[in-house]
Amino acid sequence: MSANKETTIQSNDENKEIRKIKLNRILLPIFIGLAVVAYLFYSEFDPDASSKLHFTWKSTFWIFVAFLCILGRDIGYMIRIRVLSEGELSWRKAFRIIMLWEFTSAITPSAVGGTSVAIIYVNKEGISVGKSSAIVMFTSLLDEIYFVIMFPILIWVTGFDALFNISGSPTISTSIFTLCIIGYTIKFVWVLLLGYGLLFNPRGLSKLIQWVFKLPFLRRWKTGAAKAGNDIVMSSAEMKSKSWKFWGKAFLSTFLSWTSRYWIVNALLMAFFAAEIAGHHFMIFARQLIMWVTLLITPTPGGSGVAEVMFSQYLGEFIPIVGLAIAFAFLWRLVSYYPYLFIGAFIFPKWVQDKFGGKKKKQEELTIPENK
Repeated sequence: MSANKETTIQSNDENKEIRKIKLNRILLPIFIGLAVVAYLFYSEFDPDASSKLHFTWKSTFWIFVAFLCILGRDIGYMIRIRVLSEGELSWRKAFRIIMLWEFTSAITPSAVGGTSVAIIYVNKEGISVGKSSAIVMFTSLLDEIYFVIMFPILIWVTGFDALFNISGSPTISTSIFTLCIIGYTIKFVWVLLLGYGLLFNPRGLSKLIQWVFKLPFLRRWKTGAAKAGNDIVMSSAEMKSKSWKFWGKAFLSTFLSWTSRYWIVNALLMAFFAAEIAGHHFMIFARQLIMWVTLLITPTPGGSGVAEVMFSQYLGEFIPIVGLAIAFAFLWRLVSYYPYLFIGAFIFPKWVQDKFGGKKKKQEELTIPENK
């Protein structure tokens, strides 16, 4: 196959992936999230409960800390992608990639994933296709390693029964426990397979993935599986020779981003209930980790609706004022989820125009017929 033909096929594939991202999709998660919050407000909210909150300078300080955690989350991601790109990505490019990546995750179900689009985001910022695949693949691996390591540590610190027990809701407790164990098992196996494939036997893992997706009930995704297999081979060639110092920086930045993500709720609760949650910080942190793995299998974009319900049920016991759990669930999503919808909606159209050839080229892409 000639180089020009390969480039054309790659460009068409990129066009198809980018065309899947519609700005009007931001309306769906917003609608779902607000509808669920409105229903829970109607059924559970106590208007008199808000009068029991006392806003002080200490509250202002902890809300500021919550925003620092948000910055820590994004800065950690930016540091990591700069490390993985070996400095080829500037801070501005890293910021743009992370915001677009978060935006894509926010408007698509977590189970769908955005790996193929993420590779395009990195590649269009001046990184080769092989290295872009490597960056995205190893980003995924580092994220999963964080969970695989932190989950047993937090169970040991908090205690198994306390972590999964929801007072008065044994059915919900059992469901969360079951989903979490299934999710952890999948992640653990995936870390072993992906780590082995990326670092030791990429072609073997590629063949295994393609063989699995030849099964009748998975055959519809075999094209994507074949591409993933090729990405793994390219990624291995790019990354397996890196030093321990390189991987240490990559993991520490991963630790910064995910730990900052989970401390946002702790900071928001400290703003109003510092005395009440004293001694429960690791429990709150651990339960957010559980929520994250559970939300990975939700069908709604970005876990909209489900996240708010899980927060009020699973973290509600740490809010001592009855009737305010859903208000804090909404506040949590307001600072940690909705900003990425609006920042992405602002950045994405201009990015498409800049990276896909301007207005004329953009109009041509919009009329490209879908492959049969």
